[in-house]
Amino acid sequence: MSKNKILISKKTCSLKDVLDIIGGKWAMPIIYHLSKGKMRFKELERTVDGINTRMLVKELKNMEVNGILTREVFATVPPTVEYTLTIKGEKLLPSIASLHNWGQEFIE
Repeated sequence: MSKNKILISKKTCSLKDVLDIIGGKWAMPIIYHLSKGKMRFKELERTVDGINTRMLVKELKNMEVNGILTREVFATVPPTVEYTLTIKGEKLLPSIASLHNWGQEFIE
């Protein structure tokens, strides 16, 4: 039986670089929920089960810096903030779906 090998080009980033961007415990659940459309901060906080405010802020900032999502602030009192996936973030969805399917098959 032949083994599948992952070929990594020297010109591309390493898997470690990818995991630095989306490898946080909360990144994939946040991306998954944002795949449904724009969400406000409090909506995300209620939807992402088990996350605390501090960690949500940290993950959202990391993903914004890395171009996975955009943050739009509205001049209201209190301020309204909406998050949306970028094209770069949307391109992660098939990979996340594949990981989800793998989990459904192999994790009991």
